[in-house]
Amino acid sequence: MDTTTLGKTYDKGQIIFHQGEPGNCMYVIQSGDVEIIRGVDGKDVRIAVRSQGDFFGEMSIFEQEVRMATVRALTPATVLTVDRKSLLRRFQQDPSLAFRIVETMSKRIRELTEQVLRHETGGK
Repeated sequence: MDTTTLGKTYDKGQIIFHQGEPGNCMYVIQSGDVEIIRGVDGKDVRIAVRSQGDFFGEMSIFEQEVRMATVRALTPATVLTVDRKSLLRRFQQDPSLAFRIVETMSKRIRELTEQVLRHETGGK
């Protein structure tokens, strides 16, 4: 893992964080792609793929829970770590940032809900 002035670079296949670990920050992808996977019945299930400009791990900023999934670099990826204090400072500087994050989280919840409903109805 190389450290750059803007973020950390992860090699393809390298784990950024593991499901079950404590978390206190979120990440913004500066370049590359990552996959979000969750261990279910001993198998890794891909939940999502995120790319440049996307963020992940934001749930740990808002709640004091362990990571719900593992994130792994699909390609070489550079990600910026943002802690709670830094994010709150940015919200004060640019309140529309908070709205954009909530908007993205809402969209993700809708997508996951639709996936669950499709699964429960057999894909109909």
